Amino acid sequence: MGARESIAGLNRAFQEPDLALIPDGWFWMGSDSGQDNERPVHRVWLDAFQLARCQVRNCEYALFLQATGSPAPPTWNTLGFNHPDQPVVAVSWFEAVRYCEWLQAETGRSYRLPSEAEWERAARGGMDGRAFPWGDEPPESRPDYGERWNRGPEPVGGAAPNGFRLYDMCENVHEWCGDWYGAEYYAASPERNPPGPACGERRSSRGGSWRHRVKVSRCAARSSIPPGFQYADYGFRVACSTSGK
Repeated sequence: MGARESIAGLNRAFQEPDLALIPDGWFWMGSDSGQDNERPVHRVWLDAFQLARCQVRNCEYALFLQATGSPAPPTWNTLGFNHPDQPVVAVSWFEAVRYCEWLQAETGRSYRLPSEAEWERAARGGMDGRAFPWGDEPPESRPDYGERWNRGPEPVGGAAPNGFRLYDMCENVHEWCGDWYGAEYYAASPERNPPGPACGERRSSRGGSWRHRVKVSRCAARSSIPPGFQYADYGFRVACSTSGK
C-alpha cells in the first residue's frame, strides 16, 4: 500500500509544522579537522529563527501533493520508503521550495528552507565546537547504531533530540538548504546572516544519510548536489522567520 493510500486511511488534517525557536546569537561555524570546504572556522551571527523539529514526513507531503497536483517523488510507492511517518525522499530542491511556498500560502507565514549557517547552528544545539549534536563521542557509540537504517530511512523523531529539541539532525536523510553551494565561500562569508553565494551549479545540503557506511554526519560537514536531482536519501525540513505573519 502506498503512502498516499495509507494517509487517506488515516484521514490526517493539515497541521502547521512543530517548530523550535533557535535564539539569535553568535556561533563558530566550520571545522579545522574536517574537509577543506569547512575552513576557515569563522564566527557567525544569526538572527532568531524557527526550525521544524522533524524532517518533512510522507503524510505531510501527501497533503501538498493533493492540494497542488504536483507529481509524487519516484520512491512514493516503494516499500521501505512509503510509511506515513518516514521522511519524504527523492524530492528535488525545486520541489522542496514549492512545498515551502505552499505552506506560506496556507498559513501566511514565511516558511522557507534553512540557510547552511542556520542548519549548522541548529544542529549544534548550543554546543559550539563539538563534532556531533550530542558531543564528541563517535556515532558508533550510540545505542542500537548497528541495527539502525538497514533498509532505508527511519520514521522521524525516534531518537533523542539535541539541545534545541530537534530530531534527526545529522542523520536519517540529507536535508536541502536554501543556499547555492560554494566550496570556498567561508573565506568570504559575511559575519551576519550569511545567505550563501549569489549563484552556482549545486545547492547546499546537510546531514547524514541512511545509505552511507558512516550514517551520521558531523555538524560541520557540508554536501551538495545539483538542485534537480532526486535521490532516495535526500529530504528536507522547513524553517520560518520569527517575524511571523
